[in-house]
Amino acid sequence: MPHSLAEKKRALARVRRIRGQLDALESALEQGRECGPVLQQLAAVRGAVNGLMSSVLESHLREEFSRADANHGVAERSIDDVIALVRSYLR
Repeated sequence: MPHSLAEKKRALARVRRIRGQLDALESALEQGRECGPVLQQLAAVRGAVNGLMSSVLESHLREEFSRADANHGVAERSIDDVIALVRSYLR
């Protein structure tokens, strides 16, 4: 869960954009659109959800690592390493 008010607002804005993308996807399916545009919309939805997951996970990891280790430099490098791995997995 995003911890600051600004992070929460950004996450909610992303969820609302995802909802709009899903509405557009539903409409395309109802209208019997060609597969190409439907697949493109699916890819956009997947990318948006992965982006949201990455953002929330990053916030969580930063919170957890910052509490767990008093040695800030080591913890910060560890966080960056884990975030890079997770981002590469989500793409």
